[in-house]
Amino acid sequence: MEFVELIKTWRVDGVTLRRPLAGPVKGTLCVSSHHLLLSSRAGHTEELWLLIRNIDAIDKRFTGSSGTITIKCKDFCIWQLEIPGMDECLNIANSIEALLSLEPVAHTYPFFYRPKLLRLQEGWDLCSPEDHYTQLSSHTDRWRLSYVNKDFSVCTSYPTAVIVPRTTDDAVLRIAATFRHGGRFPVLCYWHQRTRMVILRSSQPLPGVNGRRCVEDEGVLAAALRPGEVGFIIDTRSLQAALQARVRGGGLENKVRYPNWRKLHRPMERGRGLQESLVKLLDACNDPSTSVDRWLSKLESCRWLEHIKTLLTTACLVAQCVDREEGSVLVQGSEGRDATLQVTSLAQVILDPDCRTVLGFQSLLEREWLQAGHPFSARCAASAYSHARPGAESPVFLLFLDGCWQICRQFPRCFQFQPRLLVALFQHAYASCCGTFLGNDPAQRLMLKVKERTISLWAKLNSPSEHEQYLNPLYERNSLAIWPSVAPQSLQLWHGRYRHRGGWSRQRLPDVYS
Repeated sequence: MEFVELIKTWRVDGVTLRRPLAGPVKGTLCVSSHHLLLSSRAGHTEELWLLIRNIDAIDKRFTGSSGTITIKCKDFCIWQLEIPGMDECLNIANSIEALLSLEPVAHTYPFFYRPKLLRLQEGWDLCSPEDHYTQLSSHTDRWRLSYVNKDFSVCTSYPTAVIVPRTTDDAVLRIAATFRHGGRFPVLCYWHQRTRMVILRSSQPLPGVNGRRCVEDEGVLAAALRPGEVGFIIDTRSLQAALQARVRGGGLENKVRYPNWRKLHRPMERGRGLQESLVKLLDACNDPSTSVDRWLSKLESCRWLEHIKTLLTTACLVAQCVDREEGSVLVQGSEGRDATLQVTSLAQVILDPDCRTVLGFQSLLEREWLQAGHPFSARCAASAYSHARPGAESPVFLLFLDGCWQICRQFPRCFQFQPRLLVALFQHAYASCCGTFLGNDPAQRLMLKVKERTISLWAKLNSPSEHEQYLNPLYERNSLAIWPSVAPQSLQLWHGRYRHRGGWSRQRLPDVYS
């Protein structure tokens, strides 16, 4: 299907753009295959350049012979277009909805984006499993790089190469994978240089109601520990949820079978509950009639800051086990692709100064989110405004970025990058010109050929024209672990993302980097 068949009206003159906290702009609106463009033609200084995939919902309202389209974006921006002519307004709205409904991923903008200064192959080799292993092998010989998943036959959500205990062969890994949800057997994601302890991650075990055991899975975890060492299994589910999962074939490890591992449950919100929390938060932020008391009540009831606190607390627990208790940690959840990745990646931000640099943080996202199989396309298909039937959408990645922002705000000199990098990552995760966040796992990205057909986000962010704007002029490398406070007075709403539109809060909070 040609894009032109979906666009009923491609240009309208005399359109007025209205934005919160800004004056109206009048100009010409154009609809292209992937963008909405509005130019004021006043020296081309005022312009709207909106990626259509960034639109979460549109609302239509007609008054007389004209109409208004309210565009609510996945990055929480809200725009109003006042369009002269009812037919033109209806045609523009129908064209946007038709373009949004295009199903094939190959029709999205990343497959058409071709900037002059960036090449297709650039940036895709930022942090391969081989690179990660090379760094690790220079410090320890207890681990090896396994290609047991080279054809994705063991686990579609794992990369082709994973780091596992050296004494565990691939035959054992194949059997151990059958005892873990989705085949996500325990793999190494971080090695702490001072204590020589590790962080592992996996999905839940599958003992079921009959208490099935797997000697191979027990062997993998036993091989991850040194003689006499005690490890910690941190489960991101509640004990009750883990026990109930046995009915569906899941469950938790038998203490008798894993004698050197101590089990801790730290339940974290995920899925639909997290999505509803974000919806309530944005509803409160966009209500201009809310008083201060009512706003604070809504903020508390949405529980977003509570989720931030839980994430930070759990990540600190993992970091404390590794850095202070000198024990290795296995972080696991039901599928091991959401809350598990939040915890393992944020723990590394706390522990590792390299993860607080621009390239180090990008490498962390590559390892712990993209290669580790977070389903970006499913989780970021809709944001807080969508009218579509609820699916697998959930702001898991946004919650992680918010946790990073909280730490950045408390330790502004310890990060090489400014919070605007976190904002850019959030925006690209939901709607991007690059192909980095396309797909739900490494196998799907290979099938889509994103490395051959799209531009890497890392190449774009690291280009000279963009790299400078993300650097923190106050940065001083701190080789120690940084321990964020989770006290109520220490956690704040990320004003760069969730801005209350009411008159009482229009004065922006001071930026610690200004």
